[in-house]
Amino acid sequence: MSGHSKFANIKHKKEKNDAAKGKIFTMIGREIAVAVKEGGPDPANNSKLAQVIAKAKANNVPNDTIERGIKKAAGDAGNVNYESTTYEGYGPSGTAIIVKCLTDNKNRTAANVRNAFTKGQGSIGTQGCVSYMFDEKGQIIIAKEECDMDADDLMMMALDAGAEDFAEEEDSFEVTTSPADFEEVHKALEENGIPMASAEVTMIPQNYVTLSNEADIINIGRILDLLEEDDDVQEVYHNWDE
Repeated sequence: MSGHSKFANIKHKKEKNDAAKGKIFTMIGREIAVAVKEGGPDPANNSKLAQVIAKAKANNVPNDTIERGIKKAAGDAGNVNYESTTYEGYGPSGTAIIVKCLTDNKNRTAANVRNAFTKGQGSIGTQGCVSYMFDEKGQIIIAKEECDMDADDLMMMALDAGAEDFAEEEDSFEVTTSPADFEEVHKALEENGIPMASAEVTMIPQNYVTLSNEADIINIGRILDLLEEDDDVQEVYHNWDE
């Protein structure tokens, strides 16, 4: 996976999100509500909620905002009506795209996601048509510019905590874990004061696709932008090598 600047991608996403922090707070608020409804308000006994909290912190959501969200979700648990739904499809030149949503209106969400693919010359496929090209992993990105720890020491700390792999990129370190071990590794790094640019359970492409045709690049950008603007869309995973 070396050669792909994951920190640059994270920073790019964060900069875009900074212009609309309300959306990232809303997205994470929905995820907290669903996690609390499914597993209760205690992250020690609810791994899904623990994952959402880790993601929230990496996106600079204040602790008191997270705590308020959990308390509100616990009080409203019976009223939460968001449903998880996932769409898979193809962008230009066979690029693979996975879209994860939380919605209170599946018909609206399906129409909006389909519209995004169509406007970018892509197409929705059947469940499983591209997900086999991705691995579900815990992924933690640590920016070198924000971390003073020696690379070998950081690697040993992560591996001792249960990480599967540690990779050094030009501007960052990448720690990968199994989804089950993500929480433990994240907690170990957090307790040692390691700043994390990103921390989440995600879908990592097994291979990346390079687009050289300008029209293809414009079209996949159109798909991703339209999906990002949709309030029902929580996460978009793709194998385009940006």
